[in-house]
Amino acid sequence: MRHALKFTFVFLAALGLSPLRAETPVEAPVESPIEAPAAVPSPAGPFAAAEIALSEQQYNTRPLVVFADSADNPQFQRQLHLLQAGLGDLAERDVVVILDTDPAAASEWRRRLRPSGFSVVQLDKDLTPVFRKPSPWDVREITRAIDRLPSRRQEVLEQFPGR
Repeated sequence: MRHALKFTFVFLAALGLSPLRAETPVEAPVESPIEAPAAVPSPAGPFAAAEIALSEQQYNTRPLVVFADSADNPQFQRQLHLLQAGLGDLAERDVVVILDTDPAAASEWRRRLRPSGFSVVQLDKDLTPVFRKPSPWDVREITRAIDRLPSRRQEVLEQFPGR
């Protein structure tokens, strides 16, 4: 009889059904919803230069601004095609693609960066220019340049502390 009682105890303990353990209800953790600032768009895009305020991007995103004198510019069309293929990689790096094809509108992006003709300008999160290119760049080249930035390296270390 004692042997059967010991066996039952061991069996119930293995199943986690110990008769000596009191059942206490476990409450699910309550999560408070945290909302992103409304003024900051989700990364990627593309967005028109008139839709995005330069000051609202500081410390939130890495703007990639594509300038052209016309939307029909072949280099501009090529750059759009290259960017469409890798919007996910850009969003992963908090990049917002901004398009400015109207020099007459004199957007704040144009006033600050002063492009001539076609150009691609990448800014870091503190809005300092990372690179300016007079010809289209593919997403692989853009992401490699971003990944070399100290701010991006710090982000990766914070996301994956063991690396």
